[in-house]
Amino acid sequence: MSPRAVSIENVSHFYGKRQALADVSLSIDPGEIFVFLGPNGGGKSTLFRLLSTLMPLRHGSISIYGRTVTTHQHEVRQQIGVVFQMPSLDKKLTVQENIDQQAALYGVTGQTLKDRTTLLLDKLELTDRQNDIAEDLSGGLRRRVELAKGMLHSPKVLLLDEPSTGLDPAARQAMWRYLEFLRTDQGVTIVLTSHLLEEAEKADRIAILDQGRLVALNTPDALKDQIGGDTITIRTRQPQALIEKLKRELNLTASEVSDLVRLETEDGPGTIRTIMQTASDLVDAITLAKPSLEDVFIAMTGRQFTEEVTP
Repeated sequence: MSPRAVSIENVSHFYGKRQALADVSLSIDPGEIFVFLGPNGGGKSTLFRLLSTLMPLRHGSISIYGRTVTTHQHEVRQQIGVVFQMPSLDKKLTVQENIDQQAALYGVTGQTLKDRTTLLLDKLELTDRQNDIAEDLSGGLRRRVELAKGMLHSPKVLLLDEPSTGLDPAARQAMWRYLEFLRTDQGVTIVLTSHLLEEAEKADRIAILDQGRLVALNTPDALKDQIGGDTITIRTRQPQALIEKLKRELNLTASEVSDLVRLETEDGPGTIRTIMQTASDLVDAITLAKPSLEDVFIAMTGRQFTEEVTP
């Protein structure tokens, strides 16, 4: 049986007394596009640093294609490509010079370097920009150069930390086209962190992290199917009074999330009609939607995805 692309077992991490990760366990199959999704402070960046061997692992086990990050660090680094959230380009060098610099770090030389550079510049639509100074490039073009650097040594796993940061929609689409190419054409496993719900929809599977805990793990559709039916959100000046009235008179179970009243139902239009007939005096606005990843997060944590939490 071939090893998993990534295996994470009982991983915890502390910054002093603050726990950033709490007993996280999961595995990622070869060729998956996998997203660690969570709000700021959820633990994504910490896990990324551990996966990319930037920080020592002290609790639990992480392996890349059967090689553990603690005992086979050099082999792991040969298997992974890393694209950081913060730019790593030398802005005073050209695109080609940045690539050559990366090649020197990994010992990629000669015809191999020429072939890899030609392929990457072509697929990332950078061929006509290879002699441009990095600081003259747009944010989207710089990100493409970062991707070229990360893939230069032909890694099996590509790790990307918040890769869409600072990119406009067109640049994001171009980046995702390239990630799909890597997966389908070269069999690369793509692992990225994100705080963008719409970006996570593109993944094969999602791991939702919140306050260092793994709170959900599945495909986007399967996670939303767990909610089921329709989601109704109500804006009201008296949330508790409305919740009590819905329970008492309609036997509907609702909850308060960030000053809004929220409930799930199999028959959204019919439930809205009943609510308005019974409690219209408490309703300022009411909306109906199919379950989203935001609803999954709310169901798992009891608060909105964008809501700040004090550590």
